[in-house]
Amino acid sequence: MSESAVSANPPPVRYEEDEKYLLRGQRKVGPVLNALIERQALISAWISPRNLSFPTALLEYSADTGSVVIDASVNEALNSAVQQCSHLTCVSQLDKVHVQFRLQGLRLQTLAGQPAFVAAAPSQLLQLQRREYYRLPVPLTQPLTCTVDFSDRHGVISRRDLRVLDISAGGIAVVAPDDQPGFRPLNAFESCSLQLPDSEPLPIQLQVRNLFRQKLANGQESWRAGCAFLRLPHGADRLIQRYIFRMERLRTARRQGLV
Repeated sequence: MSESAVSANPPPVRYEEDEKYLLRGQRKVGPVLNALIERQALISAWISPRNLSFPTALLEYSADTGSVVIDASVNEALNSAVQQCSHLTCVSQLDKVHVQFRLQGLRLQTLAGQPAFVAAAPSQLLQLQRREYYRLPVPLTQPLTCTVDFSDRHGVISRRDLRVLDISAGGIAVVAPDDQPGFRPLNAFESCSLQLPDSEPLPIQLQVRNLFRQKLANGQESWRAGCAFLRLPHGADRLIQRYIFRMERLRTARRQGLV
């Protein structure tokens, strides 16, 4: 299998931001694994934490033994990295639906004279429609802001404008404030507003789903918070989708030298 084929699938998405799309248990996960085998679907395998990848395919799935077999890489160094990794994130597509699962404890064996990896079958699997998982990075030259009301222990409200890093139909990622310890996973914020170009501020409710350090383009580090929309006003989802479509079309035109 050619190593260059890995570009056919998108990179993994974060489980924490899309938990509602997780399938759990053998009865739900098994049929998807069988479909990947039957259709000989190309899988991009991402080695964590080294962020290396290679193309593979799901060769076998056994509900009786609770195991799967995937094709090994033609690169021996990558095979060695797989055996030492914390986990392997497998990304594929079925009928234009993003499919993603993790494998741990992979063992290199020989199957029908060819190297292959054996691992425990995944207990959960992520399925996302493209419009649900696609996140648009917000360009620095055309920034978006989300205003969040914070309340201290005395009930005093302070309003902060947070820079939006990316946006999707299901939520946003923002630069989290260092001085607000309450802005952490599972906490909800009801009084927020999202400012899109050429529209009135959208009143929204957010829930923080994950929080981690990241390095910005200028070399500085900041906290990145992935947030889900808890409630959107009527018509807001169409405005967000329209903005994403317009910005993606503009980015494609610039990449092609049309603007």
